[in-house]
Amino acid sequence: MVPLTPFLVSVALLFVIGLAGLMAKRDMVRLLIGVEILFNAANLCFISLATQSTGYIDPFAHSIVMMAIVLDGTVIAVGLAMVMNVYRHYKTIDIRKLRRLKW
Repeated sequence: MVPLTPFLVSVALLFVIGLAGLMAKRDMVRLLIGVEILFNAANLCFISLATQSTGYIDPFAHSIVMMAIVLDGTVIAVGLAMVMNVYRHYKTIDIRKLRRLKW
């Protein structure tokens, strides 16, 4: 049985990197990358905890994570489409500059 500690350390590291990307960057693309890193941390945590059951690997957790990966891909695709439309209209993807605009 593989120990759980390396997986949880990796999850914590990915989570901190994703949060730092969300807090420090004002670029819309980098914000989407930070969100994707957070999604990957959650998926890794779910899979690593699913392997620590009573001696077998739970296939339910893997199916949930596969669905989450598909949904994450669609969320990022919609987010990138929004970024492209914002850039075409306002010629910037900086969040600070976009907040100053009147909608």
